[in-house]
Amino acid sequence: MQDLYHELVMAKQAGKKKLAVLIDPDRIRLGKMDQVIDLSVRAGVDYFFIGGSLIVNNQLDECLQAIRDRCDIPMVLFPGDSFQLSYKADAILFLSLISGRNAELLIGKHVITAPYLKMSPLEVIPTGYMLIDGGVPTTVSYISNTSPIPRNKSDIAVCTAVAGEMLGLKCIYMDAGSGAREPISADMIESVSGATDVPLIVGGGIRTPEKAKENIEAGADVLVVGNAFEQDPSLIISIARTIANHNVAVNA
Repeated sequence: MQDLYHELVMAKQAGKKKLAVLIDPDRIRLGKMDQVIDLSVRAGVDYFFIGGSLIVNNQLDECLQAIRDRCDIPMVLFPGDSFQLSYKADAILFLSLISGRNAELLIGKHVITAPYLKMSPLEVIPTGYMLIDGGVPTTVSYISNTSPIPRNKSDIAVCTAVAGEMLGLKCIYMDAGSGAREPISADMIESVSGATDVPLIVGGGIRTPEKAKENIEAGADVLVVGNAFEQDPSLIISIARTIANHNVAVNA
């Protein structure tokens, strides 16, 4: 089993950036998923994040198996609920919704899943999940019954991320949500990145290579793109090239 977290930490220390393709088994059709997988292999995508707010276990297992049948890109569960677990994945982001005040998503669901994860082969990566206002209501905010952090309140985002790091969470994930109209600002990313030392994952509303470049230059260590790829799978190639060019420049 790969030590994905160690890989993330080493990449961050070296200034290398990573790209994750988010696949929601509820949303993506089989034919389109095959195209996304093939393009991801060609582009050298680092991870698949697998998850959604409403999926059921058989869809999750089928999706994971379809990916494994076609490639060896690591698969990381990005669960929307405690039942979205599968041994077919390589790792799981053990998400604590630190931007909200819903106790079930801070610790309650974790107690339920802990025995399963303790016995599983999955690499467990404790992650502070921060929902940022993306300009439109999202499924995550509705399902979680929480309000996102206002997009112009970088100070709140920084304090929340620092608290998560102090609690021992190993990653911070800032997300504007699927279909966000407004992506997370470079100023907020830069502020959070500058105040924390753990890997910073950023997703939501990243639709162009230019925005991807802006985010990684601001301090994002992993970019997560999903909804945009579902609309135009070819974006995988262009955004992956942007990240690859950055990494080449770091080595120069």
